[in-house]
Amino acid sequence: MFIQTESTPNPNSLKFLLDLEIDNKSYEFSSIEECSSSDLAKLLFQINGVEKVFFGQNFISINKKNYDWDQLKAPILTIISDYISSGKRILNNINQIDKIENIEFDEKDKSTVDQICDVLNAKVKPAVAKDGGDIDFKKFKDGVVYLNLQGSCAGCPSSSITLKNGIENLLKHYIRDVVGVEQYNV
Repeated sequence: MFIQTESTPNPNSLKFLLDLEIDNKSYEFSSIEECSSSDLAKLLFQINGVEKVFFGQNFISINKKNYDWDQLKAPILTIISDYISSGKRILNNINQIDKIENIEFDEKDKSTVDQICDVLNAKVKPAVAKDGGDIDFKKFKDGVVYLNLQGSCAGCPSSSITLKNGIENLLKHYIRDVVGVEQYNV
């Protein structure tokens, strides 16, 4: 199993490119307690310094804290390589739910929400995936799009610039009903 690593704009995140497809959706785990659907994620959290595990279509992004990549990279590569070589599934029993069902919006805005999803899927998601992350569309209310940054994008020093100068300008350009973009806070 050959695994290539790439740096990301977030110095606390590293992208591990795989030569196989994990899934066509993304999944983020912020703690070992959230890993019931991935034994690989559980193993990665057992490495001191691993803060988040993110599975993209064909990559894994790891966010770290309190350790240097020189200390973390080799154990992460070993665990990923051994796990994939064992033939085990990376994700267990993931419930495939249509993403629009997870978006909070008023039914009168369904056409706008569909347009937003189209632009995010065609233009935004491929760009942020290159940097080891993803964008999760959570809510549309009063013209504001609420997004959750995942993977390498979460905690990235340039994330607010990505939201405001990048995604907001793009969505406003293509969809007249969009007046702004905000980080979704639970």
